[in-house]
Amino acid sequence: MPALDQECRLYCNLHYDRLCLWQEMHMATNAERKEHPISMRLPAADIAMIDRAAGLRGRSRTDFVRDAAVRAAEDVLMESRLIRMNSEGFADFMAVLSGPATPVAEMVELVKRPAPWEPGHVAKD
Repeated sequence: MPALDQECRLYCNLHYDRLCLWQEMHMATNAERKEHPISMRLPAADIAMIDRAAGLRGRSRTDFVRDAAVRAAEDVLMESRLIRMNSEGFADFMAVLSGPATPVAEMVELVKRPAPWEPGHVAKD
């Protein structure tokens, strides 16, 4: 039995050392490489539209696409975020939602202001 136990320890230590080495190599690679490439196949019309929009913003295609993708990912993650609260907190939350809305002076003024295409519109600088 002791020989089997020693053999098992040797086997486990060997695999543990391999795992540690792999982790060190993997972590070193991640530490050295800050950015990772993403490749996409897009129709010419999509590329033309992206290039035109990026040009209007004064940005490169890569910056424009990266920004749009990150914003879209953040939106999805925020939409699916779970909010936890106790029953008292939930009751307070529902009371606020059920109560009358409090007017926001800036929003009231904005709604009363003529739209840019309507007569009487004055452009603000």
